[in-house]
Amino acid sequence: MMTDPIADMLTRIRNALRIRIEDVSIPHSKAKEALAVVLEREGYIGEHRVQGEGKHKVLIVDLKYGPDGEKIVTVIRRESRPGRRRYKKHDELPPILSGLGIQVISTSKGLKSDRECRKEKIGGEVLCTVY
Repeated sequence: MMTDPIADMLTRIRNALRIRIEDVSIPHSKAKEALAVVLEREGYIGEHRVQGEGKHKVLIVDLKYGPDGEKIVTVIRRESRPGRRRYKKHDELPPILSGLGIQVISTSKGLKSDRECRKEKIGGEVLCTVY
């Protein structure tokens, strides 16, 4: 039984980046798809798509690499876990690596990057850090 599906998704992406494969398949959920949308919008992954029907849907995430094959994502880390939730207000969200990285925040308006949260002045649960 999996207790933290978001951590599983991040680990699958991290492992796929380590061995430099083009795409990774992840069991589908709405939360994972929303996280993929944020990562795609911020430019850390390529496209994502959902395959299958009913209970057997799979989220396919295309990974992104630089022109010489270098990794776009060097660190992808789970911040808030089931045993230790981390919440921050919009003014407690510093830019990651002077704006080169992001934190994904679960807000009352859906999943957003820390940039969007600062602009809209909303806080929430910090899901992960990516840079």
